Amino acid sequence: MRYFWRVLSYVFHPLLVPIAGTVSYFLVTPKFNPLAIQSGNILPIFILTVIIPIIFYLILKNLGVVKSVFAPTIKERKYPLYLSMIIYLMILYKVIPLNYINELYFFFVGLLIATFATLLILFVKIRASIHLMGLGSLLFYLIGLSIHFERNITIAIALLTLMCGMVATSRLYMKAHTPNELLIGFLLGCISQFFTFKYWL
Repeated sequence: MRYFWRVLSYVFHPLLVPIAGTVSYFLVTPKFNPLAIQSGNILPIFILTVIIPIIFYLILKNLGVVKSVFAPTIKERKYPLYLSMIIYLMILYKVIPLNYINELYFFFVGLLIATFATLLILFVKIRASIHLMGLGSLLFYLIGLSIHFERNITIAIALLTLMCGMVATSRLYMKAHTPNELLIGFLLGCISQFFTFKYWL
């Protein structure tokens, strides 16, 4: 059972949230987007948000700065958050600048806000769950896309809600977080996306 919960934590790792949100946009939007535009966004975002952080983690692990991919200590957690903020700024500035794809642009704005807030509360010794922060962001983004494009994606939203609960359970089972830390992370993700709704909904 412990193996199942651990695998779940890897499958729904926060690293995959940006690319999941990007792919979700292209699946949900009724706007015509040629394959060249889709790949021109998905590929660089995948490289920036998945490949580069993995390389960065391996370097830090070899240097003895971090011990686990889940960054259990407050000190370890700061490094991936700093890197995430830099990467999101690069994406917003170079990959999907404002007025290019508004819906996707503000998804990353929300992720940037949530990441910054998560980093800030680390300085007061609060370890918000980055897993739940990412899933909360993705869940609210899907809800926003459903409303914006008037698309019925209830099943996807319901499944993601279920996954939020299962990932929260896995983090509790593995004693990686307290219930309060999970709730704070989830709320940070949801609220950060909610704040961006007025700019693109």
